[in-house]
Amino acid sequence: MELAIALLALTAMEIVLGIDNIVFIAVLSDRLPPEQRSKGRKLGLIMALGTRLLLLGSLSWIMGMTEPAFTWTSLGAPESWFMHGGELNHELMTVSWKDLVLLGGGMFLIYKTTKEIHEQTTGGHHEHAVHGNVTLRSVVMQIAILDIVFSLDSVITAVGMVGSLPIMITAVIIAVGVMVLFADRVSAFVSKHPTLKMLALSFLMLIGVMLVAEGVGTHIEKGYIYFAMAFSLIVEMLNMRVRKQDSHAGHQAASGA
Repeated sequence: MELAIALLALTAMEIVLGIDNIVFIAVLSDRLPPEQRSKGRKLGLIMALGTRLLLLGSLSWIMGMTEPAFTWTSLGAPESWFMHGGELNHELMTVSWKDLVLLGGGMFLIYKTTKEIHEQTTGGHHEHAVHGNVTLRSVVMQIAILDIVFSLDSVITAVGMVGSLPIMITAVIIAVGVMVLFADRVSAFVSKHPTLKMLALSFLMLIGVMLVAEGVGTHIEKGYIYFAMAFSLIVEMLNMRVRKQDSHAGHQAASGA
């Protein structure tokens, strides 16, 4: 019974922490030709599953990533930059390999979303698709690489929550299976509504900033990010409903005239 509860809790956590991954996949796969989008999402998630299982299979290495790799002062930064309340903040001063991964992933995500927002607002997205600059292989690789960043925290949390490797592997497989099941539906919905896609890109920008902040030692609770995402999504759903009713009323008025 205890193992079943642990599996359920860990699976739920993996699914919740995978929300940002699904949003990124939805935006990124939309750059592919329509006939390749579903295949790209599934291949990307399969590769993501492989990377997560590899991370779980290297538990000692993963936990070692949280150990300090170097300090900013060793690179020449003055200690005064890391003083807080008259005391030296060692957490801000030290850098682990995990911090570097989060920092690099956050900067990459900010770059990708900024570029995507620019192309969406200037019409460059269509031009990209016409010239075939985006390939299935590149999209799948980007999904797999970003999944390492997205899953790093969840894997480390899983190690802390559950000591059983089979349970962790089972939870990851179930969570990725749920993502595969809903990825096409979420992607189709986001692609169909341009304002929702811009909102998704804003979420990804926010997550990128959060990853950079985590990478430099400033912890931000993900609950705040998820609450902001949920609240904004509810507001946008209400706006979509109002626009639909206004459009319906306009059609009726036009028909009556």
